[in-house]
Amino acid sequence: MAEVYYVGVDVGTASVRAALVTRQGLLKTTAEEPITIWKPQPEHYVQSSTEIWQKCCSVVKVQSDQVRGVGFDATCSLVVLDESFQPVPVTQDGEHHKNVVMWMDHRAAEQADRITNTGHRVLNRVGGVMSQEMQPPKLLWLKENLKDSCWNKAAHFFDLPDFLSWKATGSTTRSLCTLVCKWTYCPPAGWDPSFWTIVGLEDLLENNFSKIGSETCPPGSPLAGGLTPQAAADLGLNPGTAVGASLIDAHAGGLGVVGADVQGFDLPCEGWPITSRMAMICGTSTCHMAISEQPRIVPGVWGPYLSAMVPDLWLNEGGQSATGRVFFISHFRVPFTGADVYSYLNSHLAQMAGSPPDVDLLGSSIHVWPDFHGNRSPLADPTLKGMVIGLPLSQTVDDLARLYLATLQALALGTRHILESMKEAGYDIRTLFLCGGLSKNLLFVQIQASATGMWSLPVVLPDQSEAVLVGAAVLGACASQDYGTIQVQSHTHLLHHVSILDSFIFYDRKYKVFLQLFSHQREYQALMKHR
Repeated sequence: MAEVYYVGVDVGTASVRAALVTRQGLLKTTAEEPITIWKPQPEHYVQSSTEIWQKCCSVVKVQSDQVRGVGFDATCSLVVLDESFQPVPVTQDGEHHKNVVMWMDHRAAEQADRITNTGHRVLNRVGGVMSQEMQPPKLLWLKENLKDSCWNKAAHFFDLPDFLSWKATGSTTRSLCTLVCKWTYCPPAGWDPSFWTIVGLEDLLENNFSKIGSETCPPGSPLAGGLTPQAAADLGLNPGTAVGASLIDAHAGGLGVVGADVQGFDLPCEGWPITSRMAMICGTSTCHMAISEQPRIVPGVWGPYLSAMVPDLWLNEGGQSATGRVFFISHFRVPFTGADVYSYLNSHLAQMAGSPPDVDLLGSSIHVWPDFHGNRSPLADPTLKGMVIGLPLSQTVDDLARLYLATLQALALGTRHILESMKEAGYDIRTLFLCGGLSKNLLFVQIQASATGMWSLPVVLPDQSEAVLVGAAVLGACASQDYGTIQVQSHTHLLHHVSILDSFIFYDRKYKVFLQLFSHQREYQALMKHR
């Protein structure tokens, strides 16, 4: 019997990737292409949906009759199209190809604050605070600032994952993942008209919310008749190849690891339901995904979201807005070329620590508050900024290594802070499953294990390092009808579970400093506001 494959396409912050995945969840081939990011103004980040689709076609091009299904995931960026499905610009310069407001675009801070101040009931499902990374404040900003050039011309507002599935199939059906997580949609009731009216976006109610999505389906559901002839030609696949309803990229990573078969690995979650697991998807930002059978409200953490990742289960999503982007390498002169800077620093830290290496203690004199792009969870405060305490005047490689280490530790303590909030809300997390680009840095993974070790939580890495691509391929497998449900198909192989460092006392001290930094920053912000 000939092998069959599924294609997973992942549109991240700065690149498009694709993988050919087997029935067993193994990656056969992968490809990657960069995508352009424009920053026309401070806090404005935009992209082109035309370029993104072109890069999707470039990385797929497999020319295989053995592909049974295709799945897409992408960042939760906002795509704007007109009545003819052509790009509408989201920048003041009016360049039409720049029609995507990126997920990390923070132009809508004022609008997000105003939405939060309404106190509307939908806010209960986003931790009580409307993030400027969600779509309602971005839509409101476009209406208030680009009414003639954008808002009045716009006929379709897509989350980027839904744009990709529309481009592939011609179907405007939205995935529950995107609408529930980023647009305030709540199944089974659907849209809440009173919310859109009270925030000043009542015109979106027209034609049964057709501009933002009047039809929805769970992730992995087959869309329309599969690939259109044009999309099939662009991708190098057969017309009619099944396409599954899409996922946000972090949720695809969660799907790729959270259902892993753990039998025989002696993990604390073995024999327990998947609600005892947390998936951490570590990339440009980090998302902390946990699911439950009943809705759990966690202050400062997004959710609970029904069927947003796994059908019929509730999702809570913590996160850190900038993890992969907060390292300070560019501030120092690095005295080498040709080697990966992070591998070099990991080795240098091991040399500094001596034998046996005790890297953790090297960061005891320098402390970082990592919220340089605001705090997503659990403080839910986008106005927070980053801080570094303990910088010397010197700029040696040792100084760079310590600052790098302190940043890793700060990110890990942020994970601990999120975990504490989820545990207080009733979650019983027993194992952490990591994936994403940062999880390939074993020092990052080890420090995450150290910071969460007070609960004896092992940290697990998947055997297939590209879990996000596997999660996207799962959507195609479900759409092909080869598998009945996402739950059946989402079992992936495991690699190893990372040992936990014996450094809990140190981390307790560091954690107190971490929280003290936050307290001092609050005092400083209050003082500046008063002045």
